[in-house]
Amino acid sequence: MARSKVLILNMLFGLMFLFQSISSFGQSTLQTQFEQIAKNTKGTVGVCATIIETGEVISFNGDKTFPMQSVYKFPIAMAILDRIDKGILSLDEIIHIDKSEYIPKNGHSPIRDKFPNGINLTVQDLLKYNIAESDGTACDVLLKLLGGTKKAEQYIHNLGITNIAISTTEMVQVANDTIQYQNWVTPEAMSQLLKIFYGAKNLSEKSSALLLAYMSIESPWFDRRIKGLLPPGTTVAHKTGTAGTINGLTRATNDAGIITLPSGNHLVISVFISDSYATQKDREQTIAKISRAAFDYWTKS
Repeated sequence: MARSKVLILNMLFGLMFLFQSISSFGQSTLQTQFEQIAKNTKGTVGVCATIIETGEVISFNGDKTFPMQSVYKFPIAMAILDRIDKGILSLDEIIHIDKSEYIPKNGHSPIRDKFPNGINLTVQDLLKYNIAESDGTACDVLLKLLGGTKKAEQYIHNLGITNIAISTTEMVQVANDTIQYQNWVTPEAMSQLLKIFYGAKNLSEKSSALLLAYMSIESPWFDRRIKGLLPPGTTVAHKTGTAGTINGLTRATNDAGIITLPSGNHLVISVFISDSYATQKDREQTIAKISRAAFDYWTKS
């Protein structure tokens, strides 16, 4: 009898060791895939992928800092919605935008292009422009409502996410290509923030639903990255960020979001590409391939 118990225990320990070895091998294989895919970018790639429900994390250069570009519009929107939840701001509040507040022509701003003489918009309109259309003017007006970049940064730091800096407005950022490095984040920190947003429910149900809805709006421009190679119909909420290309160099090509897996679990993935000489198509394909590799890994496992 005693010998049988010993044999059973040895078998259990053996199975546990085998399971851990297989799991570790799988993680190492996915990380290697990230590394192999990243080789085509002629720049630096950072990835952090995590499952909200299990906490499993796989990253590649996940602790390195990258310029956020318009990905920073997501934490800024979170800070605004926190003010709305607290009654400090209202979605229906009308904000006048003078044409002097428009960012320069080399920056992306549908508001500026549609309303050249200025416009009155609600806070909710500004949030939609900020996230769904990545409007730089809308972002700056929201930052002004918060009281500046440091207020937005402080809100995120108070959530426990410290490896992020929100330092400059879009108006300042578009004036000089190198200023964008002042708005930085690590892929691990951005994935943590997305996990907090979706899993911790720090915002009200209404505010969370609104932001998710704006992050889920389909766009032929924004859906070539995380969504680019995923199966049709896959639910993705995300925020992109892109720098201009100067002398063949693009300092930031990013996407960060939440993928709903067939199992119902949620894959958070942040992919940042900095200082790349690859074409835009190749950079976007890199993000799409990395996202599909992560999707396949957790779908099969």
